[in-house]
This record gives sequence, C-alpha cells and structure tokens, in this order.
Amino acid sequence: MGLTNSQYDEIMRNYDSRQIANRHKTEEHIAEAYEKDPRLKEIDDSIARYSVAAARRLLNGDQNAVSDLKNIIAEMHQQREDILSTLGYSKDFFEPVYSCPDCKDTGYINGKKCHCLQQAILNKVYAQSNLSHILSRENFSTLRYDFYSDAPNSFENGISELDNMRSAVAECHRFVDTFRNQPNNLLLMGNTGTGKTFLSNCIAKELLDRGHSVIYFSAAMLFENLSRSRYDRDSDAIEANKNIFDCDLLIIDDLGTETTNSFTVSQLFLCINERILRQKSTIISTNLNLGNLANVYSERIASRLSSAYNIIKLSANDIRIQCKLQKV
Repeated sequence: MGLTNSQYDEIMRNYDSRQIANRHKTEEHIAEAYEKDPRLKEIDDSIARYSVAAARRLLNGDQNAVSDLKNIIAEMHQQREDILSTLGYSKDFFEPVYSCPDCKDTGYINGKKCHCLQQAILNKVYAQSNLSHILSRENFSTLRYDFYSDAPNSFENGISELDNMRSAVAECHRFVDTFRNQPNNLLLMGNTGTGKTFLSNCIAKELLDRGHSVIYFSAAMLFENLSRSRYDRDSDAIEANKNIFDCDLLIIDDLGTETTNSFTVSQLFLCINERILRQKSTIISTNLNLGNLANVYSERIASRLSSAYNIIKLSANDIRIQCKLQKV
C-alpha cells in the first residue's frame, strides 16, 4: 500500500495502544458496576469457580461437565443482564470495548486488512503527501473544460485548446489506470494557469485513494529541503526527504521558479535519474519548454526528460485569473 516499514510499524503501534486503552475502559466499566451492585462481582466469581470445577470434572471423564457449565453460565449471564438493566446499563456493558468491532482492534480479519487499517494507511499516505488540504477541491470530479477555447488552431497544428485538454486528461487517466503495473513519468508544460498543477492533483488524489504513496513538493520547497538535509543536517528535512526516492509518485511542481545554482541542478538530475533507475514514477510541471530547460539545467537533464517522460503541453488563458473574475 505504499508505506515504509517504519510507517507500517507506527500504525500497528497505534493499534496496540488502542487495545490497551480499550481494555482499561472495559475494566473501568466492570469496576463501576461492581461498586454499584456487589452481586455482579459475586456472579463473575461464581462463573470462574464453576468453570474450574467443570474442567476438573471433564478431566475425570465426566462428559456432562461442558453442557452443565453452559447451562449454569447462561443462567448467571441472565442474572447479570437483569442487574445491569436495573442499574441503567446495557446488557453488553461488561463486553470488551473495541474501536473497530469487526477486527477487534487487530487491523486484520482472517489474515486480510480490515477496512479500518486500510483507512489508517490512506490517512498516513495523505498526511505525508503535502496535499491533503487541496485535493478535495482539485480532482477529476471538479475538473472544468469551459476555461478552454474550442476554436480551431487555438492551440497548435489545428487543434483547439479544448481538444488538447481533453487529450491531456485522457493521458492522465491512462497514467492512473496503468500505474500499478507500468511505472511512468509525466512532464506537464505550459504557461502559468493552464491547469498543470490541477492535473497533477487529480492524479495524486486517484492514486492516494488507491493506497499509493504520493509526495508533493514545489520545486523551491524540494531544493530547500534537500539543502537543509545535506548542509544543515536538519532533522525535519532529513525525515521529510526519506521517501523522495522511494515514494510511489513524486510530484515536482513549478520547476523553474526556484533559485537555480549548481546544487539545484545536481540534485534535480539525482532525483530524476535515481527514480528512473528505481522504476518510480515522477510528475514534473514547468512553465519552461525543453529548450529553456536545457539552458537552465543542462542538456543532460533535458535529454533525460525528453526520453523518459511523456510530455503533455497545455494552453489556455490564465485559469486562475478567470476563476477570480468568476468568483469560483
């Protein structure tokens, strides 16, 4: 599901803590009821004594021991339920407390992940993605085409901006649908406000909802974290950068807006090349074309991008401005 061993261990430690906390709740329920009516403790003590006696009878060959015990326990449970009802408690007040009754707070049902564990994993990958705050607004279900011109030649080669965008969305859906079995990379190119970041977010939400690990960085944030990790040995940056090479999908947004120097160039090539070697998918969005990328970062990086990435070019009037004008 896209988690590191340490992340999985952290989730399972939470399950252990939940079990301990819920056992304490059960014990508190029992102690509270015992205090209100001591007969309840007498009944439970009697059940324990009869169970021990039945075990001895069974060892001595008494085949009626089990059936006799069942009858006695059923009668005593009924007495306990009557007392609990009189006290205003539910009949299952003494039953173990579980946050998830389905898996009894183990995370698994018959060896398979319970729905609560699946949700915990999703919450973890969402939290580490840096995207949880925005994906409810930017996803395939909220995507709009009315910002794109349907006039012929409004994009290039006789294609309209609208047809180009529809083609780009179809390519993004293919990226998602084949993600598990076919690692791929996307380079989203176009002017400011053409929908590059929006499409990245659409893909991120689909993959996060399927349990994959996705990490988003603006280019400036990525290189700042890499610098803090390498030169300052900043513990937060080191922790944040652990999964840059191993997460299922890395998104680098707005490449070209950061301050460029020899460090950023070398680190960009390292990220691109290492993830290709590890067969991990990457999405990069940029306002630059391939020629500008070669000039700013190097021919080597531009060549790597053009050979290992599917390139999607987008065109439109600045959608962010249009949204503000329409108060969307």
